[in-house]
Amino acid sequence: MPDPMLVFLGVIVVVALIFDFTNGAHDSANAIATIVSTKVLSPKVAVTLAAALNLGGAFIGTKVAKTIGSGIVNPDMVMGHQSLVLTALLGAICWNVLTWYWGLPSSSSHALIGGLVGSSIMYGGWDSLNYLSIFEKVILPLVLSPLAGFAAGYAIMLSLSWIFFHSKPHTVNVAFRKLQIVSSAFMATSHGMNDAQKTMGIITLALFIFHVIPEIVVPDWVKLSCALAMALGTAMGGWKIVKTMGHKIFKLEPIHGFAAETAASLVITGASLMGAPVSTTHTISSSVIGVGASKRLSAVRWGVAETMIIAWVLTIPASALVAAACFLVLDLFGLAI
Repeated sequence: MPDPMLVFLGVIVVVALIFDFTNGAHDSANAIATIVSTKVLSPKVAVTLAAALNLGGAFIGTKVAKTIGSGIVNPDMVMGHQSLVLTALLGAICWNVLTWYWGLPSSSSHALIGGLVGSSIMYGGWDSLNYLSIFEKVILPLVLSPLAGFAAGYAIMLSLSWIFFHSKPHTVNVAFRKLQIVSSAFMATSHGMNDAQKTMGIITLALFIFHVIPEIVVPDWVKLSCALAMALGTAMGGWKIVKTMGHKIFKLEPIHGFAAETAASLVITGASLMGAPVSTTHTISSSVIGVGASKRLSAVRWGVAETMIIAWVLTIPASALVAAACFLVLDLFGLAI
């Protein structure tokens, strides 16, 4: 008869991979929204490209995974609380599904972090949180990455406008239709580099809590399974969010898509190298807004941007509350172990 604890761990790993799948489906818009909206590639080709490059990006580095695994909660204080990771994931998945249904480009990353925070507080109290790391690796990037995305999108688009000021619009569009394929590929790779590692970190934390591994080090099979789950999720697409990102914020042309994707990719890659689990959604959204604002402030549909900002602000506390509620449900049935 199989060990019940190992079965429970298996359930947690499966749920984590489901989260990674929803992350890929939810956030596929980050890499392909602009390239689809500008009709550079068909949706099918764009999704295939994004899925393949998300898969490759997931194998580049593990710093973000280590931050999720040991930088949000104090692992020693939650050791033995086997349900902690499960309730954290349930909180994140519920928020992902809701915002996907509403077509809101919220952050899967911050949903996961919020779920982990809510579960940890319920299990180990407020002392179980690693406040310094949360401030440095979560709160600061939460504020700075959208600002950096906006500034980079604004600056790159302004520079391109100056450089091609005397060029014919048709010539510019033809050139940037090809260049946007490169920028979209960069965006998809950076997305896999940051986002897939978050699920790697949560599975690694579960393995540590269950005493399967002695320290927070990501096993190779975890890297592979998370990369594949995200790639499959990306292949499913997130068309409601593609519509919001590609059409509702600002009417994009190929040069705008290139500027937004390049700006966001640079910010995300830099954050990944520092081990900061930033929101790819926040970053590309703010980059699109920055690109639109460089043309004229009225070109941006600020009402849609305001709705997205509200979703961003709500994500961590909302997913934390859902995770806490999941804990209470499990506890009611005597399953919060």
